[in-house]
Amino acid sequence: MTMMRSMLATTLLVILITGCSSEPQYGTERQLALPGTKRQVWAVAPAVNLSGQRVDALLQADLAYQQLQQVDGITAIPVNRVAEVYAGLQIDRISSQEQAELVCELLGADGLLIPTVTAYDPYDPPKLGASLQLFGKSAARRTKKNLDPRDLARRATPGQDESLPPAMPQQFLQVVGMFDAANGSVRKAVLNYAKGRNDPVGPYGADEYFVSMDRYSGFVYHVLIAELMNHPRLRKGA
Repeated sequence: MTMMRSMLATTLLVILITGCSSEPQYGTERQLALPGTKRQVWAVAPAVNLSGQRVDALLQADLAYQQLQQVDGITAIPVNRVAEVYAGLQIDRISSQEQAELVCELLGADGLLIPTVTAYDPYDPPKLGASLQLFGKSAARRTKKNLDPRDLARRATPGQDESLPPAMPQQFLQVVGMFDAANGSVRKAVLNYAKGRNDPVGPYGADEYFVSMDRYSGFVYHVLIAELMNHPRLRKGA
């Protein structure tokens, strides 16, 4: 009887060890970091929709904000704070460099990140075209104490027949991409991104990123933010 119990205990131990070793392992997600050692504060603005499809601009901006939060060296200001400033200035989008600088100043931010959606198809395989525009605050900018910010916002908005004044190169960066999950290279990038970010024993596994547009959008903004972190001008200013 003692020998039988010993054999049973050994068998159970082997099963437990084998079971543990065969469990799917979580991967390690890629960590992004702002170049340089100085921490910056970036605000995320409501997204601009140019896709021609019905898109929740605040949700898209919030998905970009969630990705920005994970970047080492950046403190992200949420979208609702920027929306409140927009409402106070009586604007619904940024129309000039001066407006962007004013929003940064009112929020105490170093930069304003504006997502733009250019293509949107949530059905498997999903497709998302997007860009990120980063407006920086000029170090020389000073707002007069007696000047109404709403008046300044109106002055900064081009008239109906006026073109948008060009932003100073050192205060404006842009990254653009089209991400179609029907392409093999995009699918491979999504699966690499999913490592460490999804439950390996979940019902969908990494395929969840192809059936959930929110997760897929998060992947897209992660890639665009990574490109922004590697932008030569941003690295030069580190």
